[in-house]
Amino acid sequence: MKQYTCKLIVRSALFYYLVTCLFSCAAPKDVVYLRNVPDSGKLESAVLAEYHQPLIQPDDILSITIQTIDPQITLLVNQSASQSVSNGASGGVSPANGYLVNKDGLVEVPLLGKIKVAGLTTYDAAEVIRKTATEYLKSPTVQVRYLNYKITVLGEVNRPGAYITPNEKVSVFDAIGLAGDLTIYGKRENVLIIREIDGKKEFRRVNLTSSNFLQSPDYYLQQNDVLYIEPNKARIALNNTSKIQFTTIAISLLSLVVVLITRIK
Repeated sequence: MKQYTCKLIVRSALFYYLVTCLFSCAAPKDVVYLRNVPDSGKLESAVLAEYHQPLIQPDDILSITIQTIDPQITLLVNQSASQSVSNGASGGVSPANGYLVNKDGLVEVPLLGKIKVAGLTTYDAAEVIRKTATEYLKSPTVQVRYLNYKITVLGEVNRPGAYITPNEKVSVFDAIGLAGDLTIYGKRENVLIIREIDGKKEFRRVNLTSSNFLQSPDYYLQQNDVLYIEPNKARIALNNTSKIQFTTIAISLLSLVVVLITRIK
């Protein structure tokens, strides 16, 4: 009976150890992107999702550059107020020469006055500003860019944080690249995108393991989107490993005590 009890305890300890090893490992297929693309020398192609330029909104900070044939006028008209812009993942804040879009959707440009740009793309905003500038300047050219186009990546990535991107055409893969790629414990088939539209939060799910994702309307991110990577079962099991290890050690010690008591008797 005593030998049977010892064997049962040892088997239980071994079972807990094997369970720990089993759930702490991620299957290779769970960490591969676009895994339905054939692994062969044949050239494969896919149609990307249609890209829609984002529209300027209140609180956006814009870089507005106006060029004229007169260098002095160019210098004067490009004087802009400094606005605080986050430095991405570092979390720092630094001044940037840009124009803040106020709550009414207006920017105030030296010499040109207040111009409404909310609801326009950067291309359309540049054209509106150029037309206004032609009333005061000779042959002006205008460029408009975002200075605070922010994407936030959280969860199972190597460098979670908020990132200010140099351009407004940012895909999910671009954002993941900025964050140093997913860890091996990231759930690639169920990535969450949190987006604010008209003061309300929308939640969308995308599957990075399927090439169909390339045609998804959520392939390109929008300003202030949050990308959240959930942990997979391996990560959850890993977090519970310490508890399982403690149980295993306790069972092993109990087994040792039973063996010693058996030999003493």
